Amino acid sequence: MSHERPYNVLFLCTGNSARSILAECVMNREGQGRFKAYSAGSRPRGEVNPLALDLLKRTNFDVSGLRSKSWNEFAAPGAPELDFVFTVCDDAAGEECPYWPGQPMSAHWGVPDPAAVVGSDAEKALAFADTLRKLTNRISIFVNLPLKTIDKLSLQRRLDEIGKSHPSAA
Repeated sequence: MSHERPYNVLFLCTGNSARSILAECVMNREGQGRFKAYSAGSRPRGEVNPLALDLLKRTNFDVSGLRSKSWNEFAAPGAPELDFVFTVCDDAAGEECPYWPGQPMSAHWGVPDPAAVVGSDAEKALAFADTLRKLTNRISIFVNLPLKTIDKLSLQRRLDEIGKSHPSAA
């Protein structure tokens, strides 16, 4: 996969309020200009989860411009040409996705929904921090793959393996 521009990566989740937003921020930082990340949802909530925003701010991520948006924006004319599409929630992985121009490579990297955690504020914050850690581990593995020299079949196998890894052990 030779490339002149940064690789465009879309992270999908149903609500586009927590996991996909976290992944977008991590990829934009970890990708160091080699990757441009976006996020979207099949049924966007319309706002970024406040606990996700708080965590991102506390860990010095750029949150300017973050918003909950529909995946239809990325299937519309004029949308960025996507190279990779990753689902980060199990619901979005099972949904019928729009047609993505350019046939990007895709994989499922599901992680539990931190917004679904019921408990104290500390328990909720811990769930968000754990989700951020898991996504960071997976994205770090991904951005270090030799994309310019790996064949498509091997790359797809590696993308699938990343999604099956259990980063809690990392």
